[in-house]
Amino acid sequence: MEPLTTDLLLRAYRMGLFPMADDADAEDIYWVEPKLRGIIPLDNFHISRSLARLIRREAFTISTNTDFGGVMVACANRESTWINAEIHRLYRQLHREGHAHSLEVWEGDTLVGGVYGVALGGCFCGESMFSRRRDASKVALAYLVDHLNRCGFQLFDTQFITSHLASLGAIEIPREDYRKRLARARKLDCDFRSITEVPSGHSVVQRNTQMS
Repeated sequence: MEPLTTDLLLRAYRMGLFPMADDADAEDIYWVEPKLRGIIPLDNFHISRSLARLIRREAFTISTNTDFGGVMVACANRESTWINAEIHRLYRQLHREGHAHSLEVWEGDTLVGGVYGVALGGCFCGESMFSRRRDASKVALAYLVDHLNRCGFQLFDTQFITSHLASLGAIEIPREDYRKRLARARKLDCDFRSITEVPSGHSVVQRNTQMS
C-alpha cells in the first residue's frame, strides 16, 4: 500500500471523511463517514458548576501547539486505539504544515490532558483527547471551544458522540446536514494560530455561560 499524503488526507476531510486503523499495530487505514455525525455547537457548550469552579481555580496551565506529538502519543496510549504509526506520521506532518493543532493541559511540567484536530477554514475536526487527571479533558474542551469561538470558527466536529461529550453539549446530526455545515464553514478564513494568549479561567466560564 502506498503511503498516504497530507494532501489526500485534507481532500478527504473536505468531503467529510476521516481515517482510522483497527489498532496501533494495524498496517491498513480505512475511511469513515458516519451516518450520524457528532458535533459540539460552539454556542452551546455546557459547563457544569463543578467544572466551572475547577476552571476558575486555574489548577492547570493551558497552552496551544506546544506539544502536539505528546498529545498524540497520550491519546494513543490506551487499551484500544485507532491511531497507528501511519496516522502518527500523517498528523505530525499536518501539524508541521499548519493544518493540525493541539491544546494542552499541564500540571506543573507534566502533560495531564489535551486534544488535537484538523482545521479546515472555519471547521475544526476534533480527532482525539486524553486525560490523566480528573476532568482534565473537560477543561481542555472548554478552553478549545473558547479558542475556536474567538478565532471565528463555526463548526466543531467530534466525529462520534459519547456520553462524556453529550454531557458537554455534543449532539448528533445526519450526514447530509453535516456536509452542508462543512461546506459553509470551509468558506471561512479562520486561523487557529491567530490567537496565542491564554484567557483567564473566569473569562472562559463567563463567555460560555453567556452563549449557552
